[in-house]
Amino acid sequence: MKVVFMGTPDFAVETLKAIYEAGHEVILVVSQPDKPKGRSGKLQPTPVKEFAMEHDIPVYQPVKIRAEESVEYLKQYEADVFVVAAFGQILPKVILDMPRLGCVNVHGSLLPKYRGAAPIQWAVINGEKISGNTTMLMGPGLDDGDMLLKSEVELAADETGGSLFDKLALDGGKLAVKTIEALERGEITPVPQDESQATHVGMIKKEMGNIDWSKPAEEIERLIRGLNPWPSAFTFLNGKQVKIWKATVVDKTGASGTIISVDKNVFTVACGKQALEINELQLEGKKRMNAGDFLRGNTLEAGATFSSTRE
Repeated sequence: MKVVFMGTPDFAVETLKAIYEAGHEVILVVSQPDKPKGRSGKLQPTPVKEFAMEHDIPVYQPVKIRAEESVEYLKQYEADVFVVAAFGQILPKVILDMPRLGCVNVHGSLLPKYRGAAPIQWAVINGEKISGNTTMLMGPGLDDGDMLLKSEVELAADETGGSLFDKLALDGGKLAVKTIEALERGEITPVPQDESQATHVGMIKKEMGNIDWSKPAEEIERLIRGLNPWPSAFTFLNGKQVKIWKATVVDKTGASGTIISVDKNVFTVACGKQALEINELQLEGKKRMNAGDFLRGNTLEAGATFSSTRE
C-alpha cells in the first residue's frame, strides 16, 4: 500500500516505523519545519524527519499545510492512504479528500474523550485507570472524525506522562497498521463519535506545574506524575525553585505547604487534604536526586514552608 505519512514528534515515529516495517511503501513524509535548539540556535530536525532521512524517504516540511503551494505539492503523490499522527497542523478538506482510502489519524485517547493536544498527560493528571488509542477518518474539525478502531492501555499506579506516552506510541503504531490493512480489505465500518460524550483538553503549559498545596494530596500527586518528564511540577523554597519528580500520598495533616516532618530519607509536606511524602526532587541548578541525598546536602527543618512564588 502506498502511504503518505504526516507526523512530527517521538510519538509519531513509532507509527511511521510500524508502517514501514510492515512492508508498506511510504512514498512521502510530511513534518513540521525544523526548529532552532540550544544556545547555538542550530536547526534541529524533527524526530519523524530523522527517521525518514535514515530510511531514504522523501520529506516535505510546509510552514502552512493549508497554503496553495502545499496542496499542489501533495497532489503529485498518488497515495492509497494518508496516515497522520501528532502532525501539529489541521488539514483542509482538499487534502483530506486526496487519498483513495482517506486520511487516518492516530489519536492517543479513547475518543470521544480527550480530544485536543495533550490527551496523554491529562489522562494521568485526571486519574484515569484506562487510556488507549483511537484511529479515525479525519474530518475538518479537531479530532471529530468517524472512529475506525480502538485499543485500550491500562495505567499503572505509578504511571507518568512519559511512561504512558511510550506505551501509547508503541500501541498506536500497531493499531495504525491494523487499521489501514483492514480498510484496504473493506473490513471496517466507520462509527460516528457521540458528541454528547466529547471532552476537550488544552495544551500543557509550564505554569500548570506550579503546585497549589491547598489542593488534596492525591490531586497534586497525579499532577506530579502527569507532568513528568515535561514540563514538571514545581514549587519554591527559600527563593529557589524545587521540581518535585516523585511523591507518595500519606495520611497526615498540617497547614498547606508546610513541611510537617523530616526523616533521614524523606520529608513530608501537608496539603489541603492529607500530605505528600517527597521521594525525588531537583533543586534549582542541581541534578535530580532522591530525598535522602537532598537532605544530606541541605538543611531542612519541620516548619519550613513551600510557596507558589519566589518571595
